[in-house]
Amino acid sequence: MGRTLVVVGATGAVGRAVLQTLGTRSVVWDELRLAASNRHAGEAVSAYGQQLLVQQVSPQLFAGADVAIVALPEEAARVAAAMAGDAGVPVVDCSPVFRAEPDVPLVIPEINPAQVNNRPRGIVASPSASSTAMLTALGPLHQGWGLESVVVTAMQAVSGRGDAGVERLVAEAESLVGQRSIGLSPGDVRRLLDLPDHSPFPAPVAANVVPVTSDLDAEGWSMQEARMRREARKVLGLPDLKVAATTVWVPVMTAHSLSVHATFGSKITADRARQALVEGSNSVVVLDDPENEDWPNPVDVAGSEPTFVGRIRSSPDFPRSLEVFVCTDNLRKGAALNMVQIAEAIVGEDPFAAL
Repeated sequence: MGRTLVVVGATGAVGRAVLQTLGTRSVVWDELRLAASNRHAGEAVSAYGQQLLVQQVSPQLFAGADVAIVALPEEAARVAAAMAGDAGVPVVDCSPVFRAEPDVPLVIPEINPAQVNNRPRGIVASPSASSTAMLTALGPLHQGWGLESVVVTAMQAVSGRGDAGVERLVAEAESLVGQRSIGLSPGDVRRLLDLPDHSPFPAPVAANVVPVTSDLDAEGWSMQEARMRREARKVLGLPDLKVAATTVWVPVMTAHSLSVHATFGSKITADRARQALVEGSNSVVVLDDPENEDWPNPVDVAGSEPTFVGRIRSSPDFPRSLEVFVCTDNLRKGAALNMVQIAEAIVGEDPFAAL
């Protein structure tokens, strides 16, 4: 009997990345069902070598399916997950809505694959893109040296806000074309932007770095920064792990970049770390060639599936710490690929067979 995969949110940025990722995998799904909001129902989408009609999200969508991948905003994801649960279909979700719940495993297959089968509510959550990038890189090092603390700055691409984020950066960049003196006086970029005020960002993102990525709590931490702390602890099974995260928006279309200061339980050298990353994960690519100025850059990483790690340094002032620079496509491994790998593991396939 064939296997059926449902992709809910198939027309969004992450959903489209899921469909692209499925086409690169060795695992075969005999039936693929696509769904999205009512606005997109009835549209034809090219996926898996065929033209498929996008359906409405309904209980009938999930009947007889083996796994459902859900790539929707929080409240819509909760509704879709409930429908799938009523049909007895396991759910892989990438929204923040289930990640912190104790009876929902938070999974990166390279790190905690066994948790895929520990799903009392039938749901497996996928971490945020920044957490996934950081932990995919640090996982092999934690195995060898025991991670104790992380200080990280995540420079997030605008596609982290979906299509609206990309459209806003394009519109701002077009509005600034020919303005050769931008950024030389206070507020000049804001004055030159001839655009509507509504934006998914709290400040101009073109020619700028926006230091707040979501609402702040009472102590000044953004929701995304707090999530990185919680998610690292949960994925690694380290409830006391010390994490300080800063997340910012940068004028990059796709691919998050992270500057990571990681401290371990024992002394670690850059050479040993490079070796561990090369040997310890088939989804990490070490790109660290100072002589040829070859390091991870988001413009080179966009559209690819591995997590790229470079600028690996050990400091004489911090003998148990490493500095690393990490880049990954936030729509691919940061969301789509991770969910596809989880779905493959749920049906008993090797999620690394296609890597």
